[in-house]
Parts: sequence; C-alpha cells; structure tokens
Amino acid sequence: MNDSLILQTIEPVTHDLGGFKVHRTLPSRPRTMVGPFIFFDQMGPARLEIGTGIDVRPHPHINLATVTYLYAGAIDHRDSLGTFATIEPGAVNLMTAGKGIVHSERSPSAERTKGPELSGLQTWLALPEQFEEVDPAFEHVAAADLPVIEGDGATCRVIMGDLWGASAPTTTYAQTIYADIALDSGGSVPIDPAADERALYLATGEATLDGMTLEPMTLYVLRPGTRATLRSECGARVALCGGEAFQTPRHVWWNFVSSSRDRINQAKAEWKAGAFPKVPGDDKEWISIPEVPNTVSYP
Repeated sequence: MNDSLILQTIEPVTHDLGGFKVHRTLPSRPRTMVGPFIFFDQMGPARLEIGTGIDVRPHPHINLATVTYLYAGAIDHRDSLGTFATIEPGAVNLMTAGKGIVHSERSPSAERTKGPELSGLQTWLALPEQFEEVDPAFEHVAAADLPVIEGDGATCRVIMGDLWGASAPTTTYAQTIYADIALDSGGSVPIDPAADERALYLATGEATLDGMTLEPMTLYVLRPGTRATLRSECGARVALCGGEAFQTPRHVWWNFVSSSRDRINQAKAEWKAGAFPKVPGDDKEWISIPEVPNTVSYP
C-alpha cells in the first residue's frame, strides 16, 4: 500500500442474498464514514434466474438519504410518499428519509421475464444535524441530466457535487462528491483534492492509482490533499466518493442513522408498533425489525 496516498483500506463484508451477493465496505470497524457516506454497498454483478427478481419488501429509514446508482438492470422504487419510479443505468434515485420514510425495491416485471441483471451501488448519506428531521422527499435524476466528462480513455459521470469542472443537479445536504468513472483500456483520469475526505472503489475490472494496484470491491480512503492518477490497462469501473468531514458522530442500527441513539431507539419502537406510514401499492408485507442487524456502527 502506498502510505503517501492511502490513509485506510477497507475490505468488504459479503452477504449472499440468494442469487446475488452484496459487498459492504461502510460502515466498518475501521471506519464509519467517508464525508457524508455512511453506507456503501455493491450489488452484484449478477444475472438472476428467469421468473425471479429482487424483492426488498417495505422497510423504514430515518435521518439519512439513500442514493441508488445502477451499472446494469432496473429497479422499481415505491415509497410512503406515493412515489413510483423505475431506475435504470446511469440515473440516480435520491431518497431523503428525514424524519421518516418507508420504501420497497423490486425487479420490474419486464426484467423478471428475461432473467434480471443486477449490478450497481447503493449508498447512504448521513444528514447534517439541521437536516436530520426534514420532511421526507424523493428525487429521480435521469442519466441525460447528469454531466459526463470524456477524455484520455475515461468517461466520468458526476452523480453528486462538483468534479472536473462540472456540477451535478442532484440535491446535496452537505458538501458531497460522487462519480462513476469508466476507464477504457489504457484510460486514465486525475484524482484531485476536491473534498475533505475521499475514497476510491474498484467495482469491476483492473486499475492502478499512481502505479499501486487496486483490489476489487475494496474501499481506499485517500489522504487529504493528495493528487494522483487513476489508470487502467484493460478497462475498469471505479467509484469516487466523499465530501466534508462531519464534526459529530453518527450512529447506525439496521436502516436507521442518526446523531442521537435515543432517536434510533424511538424509530425502532415506532416500526415495531406499526407507526410508520405505509407504501401505496406495496402495503401487504414488510421487513420485520431484526434482533441483530447486519448493519451497525462501531464505538
């Protein structure tokens, strides 16, 4: 590892969800957050059997924003605001939970008939304290509305924030950077000090950072202020994420994120009591609260 470039390396915890795997690097024991990013999952890549699909039943969130970004496939999103939106590759679904929201994610029927493909990233962003209890909201930004920068064998889509002289229209609550970097064979792109905290994640293919080989499905937290060149000899898909460093800690328990443990305990009690709103069009089933969740922060 190049200690002059890399502050921390976070290896994934992999969960087999039957038909596809999810690789999670945040939150982890070594580190809970990179900028506002407090949850980082790679879904797939996978091809599911014909007639099947993903069925993430209705479940709640508080005090965070979820960001869904696909490399392949499609997902139907429904939430307790009455939203219905189908996300496809290159677009962004931003769901702001705020004081509380419930949503589901399922494969569209057209995808099920051909055997759904699934590949992408799902991240959660912690909200600054002044925004933790805002009204819930949903925002879909089409692929055509996100800026794309091309050159030197690289195609970079800015998902959130300002990078390489371009600005994404996606709402941010704290200073945030997020980009999808596709490198052709021999392609390269500069990684500049655009935020307090930054990390690179190699989703597919092979890549190096100033000559250092990046391992797939691993989150590399960069040292503040460093500049480097990301390069691939055979092609790669890399995510760049980060933003401003939070000054107060965030707690994670299951699907709940908050600066207050008491607020998380309140949300747990409300979900058990059925006090969260229902999802129109998908209100017949839900995910029960676990005794021991897979997603927790660490003291």
